[in-house]
Amino acid sequence: MKNTLLNDISEDTGWILFFYTVPSKPVSNRMKVWRKLLKAGAVQLKGTVYIMPFNDEHYEFLQWLVSEIAGMKGEGAFVKIEKVDTMKDEEIISLFDQQRTNDYTTIQKALEDIESRLRSIQKGTKTQSIKAISEQFTKLLKDFEGVQKIDFFLSKAGRTLGQKIKAAKTEINNLPGAEIKKQSPKEVITKAIDKYQGKIWVTRRKPFIDRMASAWLIRKFVDKKASFDFIDEEEVLNIGKGLIAFDIRAGEFTHVGDLCTFEVLMRSFGLKDKVLKKMAEIVHDLDMKDEKYNALEAIGVEGILSGIRQSAKEDIEMLEKGMSVFEMLYLAKK
Repeated sequence: MKNTLLNDISEDTGWILFFYTVPSKPVSNRMKVWRKLLKAGAVQLKGTVYIMPFNDEHYEFLQWLVSEIAGMKGEGAFVKIEKVDTMKDEEIISLFDQQRTNDYTTIQKALEDIESRLRSIQKGTKTQSIKAISEQFTKLLKDFEGVQKIDFFLSKAGRTLGQKIKAAKTEINNLPGAEIKKQSPKEVITKAIDKYQGKIWVTRRKPFIDRMASAWLIRKFVDKKASFDFIDEEEVLNIGKGLIAFDIRAGEFTHVGDLCTFEVLMRSFGLKDKVLKKMAEIVHDLDMKDEKYNALEAIGVEGILSGIRQSAKEDIEMLEKGMSVFEMLYLAKK
């Protein structure tokens, strides 16, 4: 059966409607598609019609899903729209918020159990394993961060639960012998800068925040003679020798755990400049959308980069202009 892309990427606004059909048997195929859409944060509007906020990540995810559905002898298609005629944006956002609220409710129940165990320790009325509480909280934190990534509109339930989790984390950290494990930093592999000179660095088309910032970081601190090119995501496993893929799925430098590509590059090459650290916080907040650092400059930087993305005609023009913004930001903070 065929698969179809109904619209090209344009501005980073609006919605994506996704439609699909798969054969009735095996039933597992329909469940597989449903689980992937749910995990990606899509909301079901009706039957097999789903909606997501438009951005590059969602566009690429649906491209892959359309291909996968074709392999099931089904049909998949998606279209970018500015609005749904029968619904206001606020109504659509409320559907996303309700779905995330349901996700957070499960985590809230787990947090209440941890809080109860912490109260027992404070009262000294019941022996509790601090190590077990730490392990339970580590899992809860991982689950919470997973939901945060698809909480596209920063729901009230997520913000409220986040504050409670932050308070519980502080309390656990003050317990003797407590250890809340950190996941992602250990997964970043150290690289030697001298092995990455004069390379062609390739990334996804339509560059935006993380790709612009990462390209600037590469040319400024890693490979001063770096040149840049753009590929489709499915090409990444077949790129030629001397080409380095970044901020693209299966690339050499890309997201690791809750680190954006800019942060991964800093860790990989041991870049510890204090100004870079502040810039990394801005890039992280904009790219990961988790308000981890609450960087004050983030909104202003995003506005400028969005203007570049909408006005530039070519990918390389977008990238170079975006890089110049990060150069000015770096100089302003020195």
